[in-house]
Amino acid sequence: MLAREHFGAATQYHFGMSESDQQAIIAATRRWISSIVIGLNLCPFARRVFESDRIRYVVTDAANEETLLAVLTHELPVLAAASRTEVETTILIHPNALADFYDYNDFLATADNLIRDLRLRGVIQIASFHPNYQFAGLTPDAVANYTNRSPFPMLHLLREESITEVSDDTDTLLKIPERNIETLRRLGRDEMLRRLKEVT
Repeated sequence: MLAREHFGAATQYHFGMSESDQQAIIAATRRWISSIVIGLNLCPFARRVFESDRIRYVVTDAANEETLLAVLTHELPVLAAASRTEVETTILIHPNALADFYDYNDFLATADNLIRDLRLRGVIQIASFHPNYQFAGLTPDAVANYTNRSPFPMLHLLREESITEVSDDTDTLLKIPERNIETLRRLGRDEMLRRLKEVT
């Protein structure tokens, strides 16, 4: 059963979760964005969409890839059709699905194929965040992984035009991950663990 409610300027769809669980998950996600993503300047356009309340938070209790894919199939066109003055970006939070990072990482290819099938390539792309995110070639405890570690597994649906508006300089955009990794290396793993613990 699909229930709908309003949270700020955006609309969220929750699937079978209690109201308190939904709000707790969204609140923790908002704290993570405020404290880590914005606080450490990991994303150049996060502040303006966060402060203008144009992030759509979608929480699903999907417990498997098939159900999560169905939710994503619904949400991608919703974002593409929404007015940017109301919804700039969507965060699809799925705490019960793809808890294993390697399963999550494999699902990203399926999500990318879905974007192609919906003819949304060049319109929307997905950024990946997971509590156990691990970059290829790094050990699980490498501090660089924390640039993409979040309180819950999630898929961040981004309008490509939002990215190019921040900077149409490809070289500048490509340097963001490198800059973020350097920021986290200066802070150290213990500090990142402390910050993540504070938001959850």
